[in-house]
Formats: sequence, C-alpha cells, structure tokens
Amino acid sequence: MAGKFLQALVRTLDARLADYADDTDVTTERFTQPALYLFWHENILLPFVTRSRFGMTLLVSQHRDANWLGWMARDFAYHTVRGSSTKGGLKAILQYRKEHQSSSLVVTPDGPKGPRRVLAPGSIQLSSLLQVPIIPVGIGYDRPYRAPTWDRFAVPKPGSRARMILGPRLSIPRKLDDQGVEEHRHWVEQAIHRLTYEAECWAQDGRPRQRERSLHAALQGSSVAVGTLGPSSSP
Repeated sequence: MAGKFLQALVRTLDARLADYADDTDVTTERFTQPALYLFWHENILLPFVTRSRFGMTLLVSQHRDANWLGWMARDFAYHTVRGSSTKGGLKAILQYRKEHQSSSLVVTPDGPKGPRRVLAPGSIQLSSLLQVPIIPVGIGYDRPYRAPTWDRFAVPKPGSRARMILGPRLSIPRKLDDQGVEEHRHWVEQAIHRLTYEAECWAQDGRPRQRERSLHAALQGSSVAVGTLGPSSSP
C-alpha cells in the first residue's frame, strides 16, 4: 500500500517544525481562520503525511500529470477541488466556496509541470478573490533522493532529518490589476524561497532553534487505511 509505505517512511524521520506566528499551524488551537498554504511541488510528501486528516482542501490541476495528487489526497483524507489559473479555475473556486469554505487550501504553486520553484500568478489571484491569507511554507530534507523529474522531486532517506517552517500570514488585497498581481507574486515567491532555504539549512545542520516542535505530535494515534496510490490502469 503506497499510503502506508509513505506514512511508515515519514515516521522514521527526525521531523521538526518551526513557525513565525501562533496562528499558522492547522493542528493548534490558535489556528481559527482558514488560510492558503503554499510550498514547492517537490516537497509535498512531508506536509501530506504530517498534516493529513485536518480537513484541508487540495487544489489539483486538471492536467493529467496532476492526477497522482488527487490519488494522494484521497489516501490521506484531504478534500480536493480540480482547477488552475489556466483551466477550470472558476469551477474550482465555486466548488470550494460551496463545499469546503471553512477549510484551508493547499496549493503547490509551481505545479503540475513547472517551471521549478516559480510561483504561478493563479495563487495570488485565488487569495485575492477568496480573501484567504497566504501562509508561505519552507520544507527541507537532509540530502534526499531526487527524482529525474522537472521539479527534482524529493524523497527523504529513512531516518534522516526533515524540517518545515511556516511563515506569517500574508494578506493579498482585492481587485489587483496585472501589475499588482505580479508585485505580490514576486513578494510571495521570495518568501517561499527564503523559508525553503532556511528549512534546507536547518535540515542539514540539525541545530536547535526557537519555536521548534515535533511534526509527529499531531500524528499520534492516527493511521492511514488506504488502497493503492492511484488506479489500476494508467490515466
């Protein structure tokens, strides 16, 4: 079972989280308002497993290369809406508002096909339209395996260090023009770059830092009862 394998892998990790504000971790009592979590596509395994079953909604592109994200979401009990800034975006927004408006959104803003670590403007437009603040997330592993894919997809080695850092909530104004979207796109992209670099350095050196805690704490007593990660035939 792919879902159980991933959960077993993540449980072996020295996985730690740090944050810059009290209201950014969906597992805590201080988290009271939905947010839009953004992190790079290559690093999705860690948050998928450690923040499963907290009622979050994943925005999945309609491109068939993103189908595996929908399968992972099912296995780890995320809600999903299908769409992107280029195809099906309006339908996804309407579905989110109708079915999951009280939940937080999860978006990999450089997926499903890249360019790697370049934030697409759709995330800014989505935050502006829904008036849901962005929480930029940095994720790092200590010398992970890298897949030969466009994003150099990261798979942490068993027993290695994994780190996640949550930035503060970033509010995006309503009714941005093209210039405003680009300015905020660049601002948020740089925030994710900084946090990712910080998390990667932390994973490599393992030094203690303020406001850190285990990423496994929220998983105590939870298990994933899943089927295979994806259908029996190719999409």
